[in-house]
Amino acid sequence: MVSSLPNSTAERAVSPVVGVVLLVGLTLLLAATVSATALGFTDQLTGSSPTVVASGGSYERYADGGGRYTGQVIRITHEGGDTLTVADLELAVDASDACGKTGRLVNLPVDGDDPRPTSRYVRGDDVFDNSANSVEGPIGTGDVDDDGEWSAGETAQFRLATGDCRLDAGDTVVVRLVHVPTGTTIIDQPIRA
Repeated sequence: MVSSLPNSTAERAVSPVVGVVLLVGLTLLLAATVSATALGFTDQLTGSSPTVVASGGSYERYADGGGRYTGQVIRITHEGGDTLTVADLELAVDASDACGKTGRLVNLPVDGDDPRPTSRYVRGDDVFDNSANSVEGPIGTGDVDDDGEWSAGETAQFRLATGDCRLDAGDTVVVRLVHVPTGTTIIDQPIRA
């Protein structure tokens, strides 16, 4: 049987069907790709990132006991949640409100409790006090609790350099603890001087 329709009409009737099939196929391919990618990243990020359910922070202009190197002490307490592996952490300090600077302590724990601006421990602005015992607790070595972990109830402390970043009453410093393998901020603690 021969079709009574001219060729151009028969070809036009097939074109929309082919177009719809191609669009449906592309849509399914795109949806599969996006969902596989999103689910893969979600599993990777949420599966390995520790959780800190509570943290506290404090500032002391001068620590107890006096002495030459006791000014501008900042303490961060891990009050509840997962035990943190210190080697997986970076501590970021945003002191832009006080002195316009931001700095990070990296490659934790700091060996000898003494970060140096030219060492492997400081990135960004060196707002940290570089004197002896300037980093203590789980983020520094040489302490009683130097086990490479930061558990609930433990407090880490560091000092800001008064010459490089003086804090005045009312200034705010934001301390963030970042889980490096996932890029997740697990503590975001504003501290008021």
